[in-house]
Amino acid sequence: MRPETYIILGIFAGFSLLEFWRCGLFNKANAKKEDGWVEIFSTVNLLLVTQPIILVMVGVVGPQIAPDYQDALVNLSFAAQFGLLLLFDDMSQYWWHRASHTLPWLYNLHRPHHNAGYMSVRLVYRNNVFYYMMMPGIWLSGILIYLGLGWTYAIYIVVKLAVITGAHCDWHWDAPLYRVKALNPLMWLVERTISTPSTHSMHHGKYAADTATNYKGNYGNLLFFWDVLFGTAKITRSRPEEYGVENLPETTLGEQLLWPIIRAKN
Repeated sequence: MRPETYIILGIFAGFSLLEFWRCGLFNKANAKKEDGWVEIFSTVNLLLVTQPIILVMVGVVGPQIAPDYQDALVNLSFAAQFGLLLLFDDMSQYWWHRASHTLPWLYNLHRPHHNAGYMSVRLVYRNNVFYYMMMPGIWLSGILIYLGLGWTYAIYIVVKLAVITGAHCDWHWDAPLYRVKALNPLMWLVERTISTPSTHSMHHGKYAADTATNYKGNYGNLLFFWDVLFGTAKITRSRPEEYGVENLPETTLGEQLLWPIIRAKN
C-alpha cells in the first residue's frame, strides 16, 4: 500500500477508537440489523473496487487519447495543484451532493447515507454502489492525477479524509472548543471553512421542523466554504434531536446497495 493509505487508515482508526471509547462505535441507538452490512459492503466496494478501477481506467485510456498531456501539470506549484483538486474534486462533490438531494433518482443512490439513525465514522462511505461509480469528483481526480498531480493528491486526500471522518464522528471534537472563549474567533472561521461535526450533523437531522436540521443544505465535504459561498449554509452549533430520513417508506439491504437493480416492494 502507498504511504498515504496507511495514514488514511490511521486517521480512520483514530476516530473510530475515540468514538468507541466516548460514545460507542457498534451499539448505536436506532441502529437496524442491516446497517452494518450496508456500511461494510459500500466501504469495501469503494476503496477496493470502484475507486481503483476508475483510476486505472483513466491511466489506461489517457495515453491513448491524450498522450501529450500526461504529467502536463506536474510543474505547477503545490498551492496551484491543491487548488485544482479543491475545485474539481471537492467543489464538484458539493454540487453532486446537492443534486442528490434535488433529483429523485439520484437521491435513491444517496439515501443509504441518510438511512442510519445515528452519526458515526461508519457512515463516511455509506452510499449506493452506483453513487460512487458516477461521482464526477473521482473521475476528475483521476484525470488530474494523469496530468501530474499524483503526489499532491496523496496529501490532499489525507487532509480531506481527516476532515470528513471527523465531521461524521459521533464524538464531537468541536464541542469543547466552542466553550473556550479565547477560541471564538478561530472557531468562527473554522466552522465556515471546513465541515465540522456540528455543521455536518445538521445535514443528517431527521425532522425538517427541528431547527438544528439542515437536510437541504450543509452539503460540503472537505470545505464547508462551498455552502457559505452558494447559500446553503446553516450554523447553530446545536445537534439534531434525531438522525435519519423523514416520511419515506422502509427500504432493504439490497435496495440500499444496488438500486435500481434491486427495488423494495412497498
